[in-house]
This record gives sequence, C-alpha cells and structure tokens, in this order.
Amino acid sequence: MSTTQDETGMVNGRYTSFSAFFPFYLREHALPATRYWHFVGTVAAPLVLIWALVTQTWWGLLLVPVSGYFFAWISHAFIERNKPATFTYPLWSLIGDYRMFWLWVTGRLDAALEEAGVTGHPYAQQGG
Repeated sequence: MSTTQDETGMVNGRYTSFSAFFPFYLREHALPATRYWHFVGTVAAPLVLIWALVTQTWWGLLLVPVSGYFFAWISHAFIERNKPATFTYPLWSLIGDYRMFWLWVTGRLDAALEEAGVTGHPYAQQGG
C-alpha cells in the first residue's frame, strides 16, 4: 500500500493535514443555509458552556456538544444532504467550524469558498 500524498493532500484516502482538509470542509458546506445553521451551533456551544460553569449546572456540560452538533448535523441531513465530516475528522471539523465562522465574521469567507471551489458547486450561492 502506497503512502504517497496525492494532489489533494491525501494519503491512502485520508487527509493528513488541516490545510489540506479545510478546502474539502468548505466544499461540504456549499449551501449558505448549512453554514448559517453551523454558525448557530458554533455560537450556542460556548454560550451553553459559560452558562453551565457560571451557574454550576454541571449536567449542563453534557449539553455543550449537543448544542454545537445538533444544528450542524440537522443541516447536513436536510439541507446539504451529505455526511458530516465530524464522523471522519472530529477534531479538524471542530476547528473547521470555528475557522469558517471567523472567516464569515471577518468578511473573508466568500474568498475562501471561491478558493476551495465552492462557487462551482451546482447548488452553491454567494453570500457567505
């Protein structure tokens, strides 16, 4: 079995770096509605964490991943209709969520989407 990295940054069908993974991650979020629902979870998870810690509601810590992933997984199932990258790349997907959110907040998401080839996606729409 070869361990040579191909032009997509993959070895044996798996991404070996976050920089190679992130364009794939963006392509998996081609539809704006998918991204917006991800942003809901991206904001909700830290708010739930802060609430649980401030109020010392320790069972609330269980809601942190639920609040973050619920909206993302629903959007993949019913909007984007693809499998969340979280199942294959859990840590990189988490980092990707926050990087995508930061790019959106700073007005650089459209450029990143274009660079990743999202604008060529048959269902993609501009608008971040």
